[in-house]
Amino acid sequence: MKNSADVLPSPQPRCAPRPAQAARAVPPHPASGRRRRAKLGLKALLATLSLAIVAMLLDLAFPLPLPKPRDAGAVVVAADGSPLRAFADRGGIWRYPVQVEQVSPLYLQALLNYEDRWFWRHPGINPFALLRAAGQWARSGRVVSGGSTLTMQVARILDMPPRGHARTPWSKLKQLLRAVQLEVHLSKREILALYLNRAPFGGTVEGVEAASWAYLGKPSSRLSHAEAALLAVLPQSPSRLRPDREPERARLARDKVLMRMASMGVWSSAQVDDARIEPVVARALQPPRHAPLLAQRLRFENPNALRVVSTIDLELQRTLEDRVAAYFSGLPERTSAALLVIDNATLEARAYVGSVAFADAARLGHVDMVKAWRSPGSTLKPFLYGLALDDGLIHSESLLVDAPQAFGDYRPGNFDAAFNGPVAAAEALRLSLNVPAVDLLDRVGPVRFSARLAHAGIRLQWPRGATPNLAMILGGTGARLEDLVGAYAALNRNGVAGRVRYTADAPRVDRRLLSPGASWIVREMLEANPRPGSVADTFDPRADARVAWKTGTSYGFRDAWALGSTRRHTVGVWVGRPDGTPLPGQYGAVTALPLLFEVIDSLPQQRGDGASRPPPRNVEQIEVCWPLGLPPDPQVPQLCQKRLRAWTLDGAVPPTFAERDARLWNAGVERFEADALSGLRLSGECTLPHERRRMQIARWPALASPWLSAQTRQASRLPPLATDCVADGRDASEELRIEGVADNATLARAPGSVHPVRLSLRAIGTDKHNRWLLDGRLIGESTGGDPFVHDFGEPGEHTLTVLADSGAWSRLRFRVLR
Repeated sequence: MKNSADVLPSPQPRCAPRPAQAARAVPPHPASGRRRRAKLGLKALLATLSLAIVAMLLDLAFPLPLPKPRDAGAVVVAADGSPLRAFADRGGIWRYPVQVEQVSPLYLQALLNYEDRWFWRHPGINPFALLRAAGQWARSGRVVSGGSTLTMQVARILDMPPRGHARTPWSKLKQLLRAVQLEVHLSKREILALYLNRAPFGGTVEGVEAASWAYLGKPSSRLSHAEAALLAVLPQSPSRLRPDREPERARLARDKVLMRMASMGVWSSAQVDDARIEPVVARALQPPRHAPLLAQRLRFENPNALRVVSTIDLELQRTLEDRVAAYFSGLPERTSAALLVIDNATLEARAYVGSVAFADAARLGHVDMVKAWRSPGSTLKPFLYGLALDDGLIHSESLLVDAPQAFGDYRPGNFDAAFNGPVAAAEALRLSLNVPAVDLLDRVGPVRFSARLAHAGIRLQWPRGATPNLAMILGGTGARLEDLVGAYAALNRNGVAGRVRYTADAPRVDRRLLSPGASWIVREMLEANPRPGSVADTFDPRADARVAWKTGTSYGFRDAWALGSTRRHTVGVWVGRPDGTPLPGQYGAVTALPLLFEVIDSLPQQRGDGASRPPPRNVEQIEVCWPLGLPPDPQVPQLCQKRLRAWTLDGAVPPTFAERDARLWNAGVERFEADALSGLRLSGECTLPHERRRMQIARWPALASPWLSAQTRQASRLPPLATDCVADGRDASEELRIEGVADNATLARAPGSVHPVRLSLRAIGTDKHNRWLLDGRLIGESTGGDPFVHDFGEPGEHTLTVLADSGAWSRLRFRVLR
């Protein structure tokens, strides 16, 4: 039996704890628990701060490569938003900037439901999509579906990894980090806008708006279900699915999107079925290029703008570009043309053709002739006549003389070298006669006329050291087509010219050029000029539009012009060579005018555009008489030799201009005394008694005499002086005769000669400067009795006239045999 001491526990010290008590843990002190939690929180905070600092450092070290506006290219669009010309960025990519709300909701539905259903909710990364894509890849060994969010695709677009590196683990990790970075810095709408403007669509096209115009020819706001699905899938493989090259592949990919939309219930089955029937038809991928020179100009003037909205009417622009190209295709090499159409009410440009063909190097198509300085020819004449009306110098039927005249050392001639003699102001303007215009400018003053044009916006360019002179009215200066068009609009804007506007926000610059009354009269004068080829009193629908038109041709056939203004539009046409070389045989009425009327006939018209408008209150039509230019006087009816209806301004009825040379027999009323029985003129001293009668006649300008009929000349001639009277000095001081050929002579070549008849002629009876006219056309000049030698090779009847600066003249007729 064991000792009891072996089974009983050893006695324990009295102070020792019991076994049960020894196994129980000592409870921690409350303060120590708080310290541990504080330590853990501090560690978490430090870890969070460290991560935040690392994230901030990484964000600073690798900033988002967001596109810069100046590197993004630009697009210039028409008034309706249609692109005119796209300018590529530095990488050769062209885009059309668009906002989220400007894109069709159908496209946004297709894009977000097919590419990223949770776009508005995830933080840039969709872990479920990534795990799904990874599982599919592990099971099949290939990519079945992508796990990229739309944000990740934007990250990939912005970073644009090198070819062949897009699928590496590092590139995928970089996309993940960039996606989070994008979500931190940008809103969802900003990220979506980046995708809409940067997604690749094949070739050099990026962005849904650019792709919609390039492939479909329409804005992305007007997409059908089928088109929205097609554009939504294209960025997945833009080269392989390009609809212009692989329409069948593009159709299959589009139908896949359509079926997904139906299965998700986003679009109805009927909508999807209709969309699948729609074929995939795409235009050849080519950036738009309409009004290219205007677009280039606006791009230069707005270097930081991604989108510049012009005032151009795209349909009209296309029509006129085609018309100009076809019209001038047969012109000689290096010939170009320019065309500008503006709206009179707003001065906004509706069509702008700066050259015949922008890409044609032979025609210097890159030179914008709308803003080029060229000789304006006779296109400034309407404003000169208007200023003369405002000054009270003329009325619409004032008698002007189209005859060889000298203005100091300047002796102008007409375009066809012919002269018309006495002519009304309105007719002189319509016929674009040079001598009457120079005469008028000499009286108005070239410096003042130039200043008035400059004030109205017609800046003139002068050679270095030159000042305004008489030659300016015939084209001896430089002007621009756009300035001339803005000035011609004044004829239908109550005399107010303005600067042509190419964008709706361009400032309005209106300047008065003529008074409302003067502009109305000038417009009436120009509208009365029938268009070439029209026949009076016949039905011609083209004549419904009243057109105030004028042509011009510069010296040496370098510039051909035609400008016309209707109630609603003003059109300007220029034709020539940009390098300034002559274009023989091409002048305004032949080259530019037909195109002007083609353009006017193609412009939209409204009812009443062809109706004449009543004159202002200060414009009145009255009867005037030639040669005095004054209203008829019933008391002396013999002074009125020709009656005309004239438009007058502010009641002014100015008389016919006096001769410049005071020694000439001046136009006006000539009063004298005559014998009541014989009709002979009496002077103050006569030896015999006479029954005196006071008489008066109306005299024509001396330079007009060769063009007057014998009856008219006789009616304006003073009666012979009575033989018993002392000379009164009122007879003509000079009488000319032509020496070298007899009147009514018949001329023939020498037998066996091939040379034409050559005559040596002299003007006998004057020491003045003489001009020789053959059948009314200037053929040469001489001084005093110096010989004038000329070949007369044209067979037939001819009239030869010599006209001295003094107004004396002589005429004879002869015949040249064949």
